[in-house]
Amino acid sequence: MDTLVAVSWLKEHLSDANLVVADCRFVLGSPDKGREAYEEDHIPGARYFDLEKDLSAPKTEHGGRHPWPQAQAFASKLAQVGIGNDTAVVLYDAQGGAMAARAYWVLKYIGHQQVALLDGGYGAWKAAGYPVTREIPTPVQVTYEPHVKGEWVRSMEDVRQSMAGEQAVLVDSRAFDRYTGESETIDPVGGHIPGAVNYDWQNIIDESGRIKDEEALRKHFAALPQDREVIVYCGSGVTACANLFALERLGYKNVKLYPGSWSDWISYEENEIAKGKE
Repeated sequence: MDTLVAVSWLKEHLSDANLVVADCRFVLGSPDKGREAYEEDHIPGARYFDLEKDLSAPKTEHGGRHPWPQAQAFASKLAQVGIGNDTAVVLYDAQGGAMAARAYWVLKYIGHQQVALLDGGYGAWKAAGYPVTREIPTPVQVTYEPHVKGEWVRSMEDVRQSMAGEQAVLVDSRAFDRYTGESETIDPVGGHIPGAVNYDWQNIIDESGRIKDEEALRKHFAALPQDREVIVYCGSGVTACANLFALERLGYKNVKLYPGSWSDWISYEENEIAKGKE
């Protein structure tokens, strides 16, 4: 299974015994909207994954607005909804792939092998006229043993050291006006981590919400080196995962997520911030 599958592929394989579909729809700032949308209609058999309840840990002083989930807690969620270590998982949302990409990176972090995003998400599925349902599945619980790949993420201390030694390239995935500090409507402080370059994650998708083709993505990331570690962040470690997914598709081998991202960085008073364009 490719890491990006078309709705036609999913329609053909929807009844496969070893495949589970995960609905990751979530609206930042309106935490109930995603589940409400799922309960209204979804791809048949899809299990629901909530960004804040399933794909994040509880908030604390540090760790950002969507702290990275604990491996065992997430593994327990997978087991409850019938996803085992060898299950093929297809993820979708209605937010351009950002929420589904977060789930993708969490799954990869705990060592899951067969996982893909649905290209175009739920919108593409419905536009194709494929079936939807209100029926909530009742999966049989299985077991899941996480095999954590800690190298997939970087801590605030890692970022600080990389920044000081110029060991890695920092990529800020937020909109340009949030990166520069001109506009900040979510976090209490605007700006970016010093030295970071801006690649707005929304530039990897087209008008229909599909991931752009390889040629367009390669052109977009042309200035980003492949021979250095690339640490990607956003506001809270969610939309950064969409950029990470695109970079992985392009063959970047050394890309990492800073899960706490900007909202974690600014929770440490001693951390420097930068404004304007680098």
